[in-house]
Amino acid sequence: MNIVTNKRLALITLVYWFLLMYIIAALVFWFISLQVQNEKMTLLLINELQPGDEVYQQKALKINDAFRRKKAQYVGEGITFLAVILFGAVYVYRAARRQLMLSQQQQNFMMTVTHELKTPIAVVRLNLETVQKRQLQEDQQKKLIANTLQEADRLNSLCSNILLASQLDARAYKVNKTKVDLSELAESVVSDFSQRHTSRVFQSSIEDKIYMQGEELLLQMMMNNLVENAIKYSPKNKPITIGLTKHNNHIIFSVKDEGEGIAEAEKSKIFEKFYRVGNELTRTTKGTGLGLYLCKMIAKDHGGHINIKSVLGDGSEFLVTFKD
Repeated sequence: MNIVTNKRLALITLVYWFLLMYIIAALVFWFISLQVQNEKMTLLLINELQPGDEVYQQKALKINDAFRRKKAQYVGEGITFLAVILFGAVYVYRAARRQLMLSQQQQNFMMTVTHELKTPIAVVRLNLETVQKRQLQEDQQKKLIANTLQEADRLNSLCSNILLASQLDARAYKVNKTKVDLSELAESVVSDFSQRHTSRVFQSSIEDKIYMQGEELLLQMMMNNLVENAIKYSPKNKPITIGLTKHNNHIIFSVKDEGEGIAEAEKSKIFEKFYRVGNELTRTTKGTGLGLYLCKMIAKDHGGHINIKSVLGDGSEFLVTFKD
């Protein structure tokens, strides 16, 4: 979060807890007032009794019993109200804080996605204008066309991620499952990235003839997002390892990089929508914060789950596990 958000959150927190303390203080004040009134009423009723009355003792006991019942009632109601107030206060505070952070993440997302959309469009336009205005050699034309297609693929992937995320959030996307050859799909993903990123080293360990029920488009998107994530956060001279194996009736797809790794505090957050590792002001990697969120949702819709193994300075490994 940026400085403005931190200041806003600090102000909201200060006002919120001040009002909460005021409510609790008012509750304590009314409890004390009711208890004092109860004691005065009890004392007044006892003073009205005649000491020589044959049933004096019996009436005094009844009055004291009524006093204790009232006191227990006030204590019980006070504790109940206090518990409800504290529970509601914590719930509302967490909800407000979560909403504020989500709002900030959405603002960051809008700024990021605008840049992410404009960049490939600008590159495509520049490449096409270059081809149109200049007489280029055949190899130069092929290089520009390949670069243009790569940027178009990037733009298409970004739009697909945004559209799918909105559909999944709205529960408007229906997964159409068929029998998918995961081995062939993983091989095609490795081949595609090897052609698109010729300077990177991709290693693969993919078992043959692994099938599962799922939607091929979504599973391919999940694999692509995990590999893209590894490319973003690992050095260009370090390999990226893609694996697919079947073990104990479970299918495991993995992507391992040799980047900086992820801090323990970040691991529980990286699968949240719009969340991106690092500081918004100093971050240099591209992205919208939707890739890993979509991977989690796709895995969940296919009866699987995703987790991460990572140590700072020693890279990261994402593992998606499906039941066979």
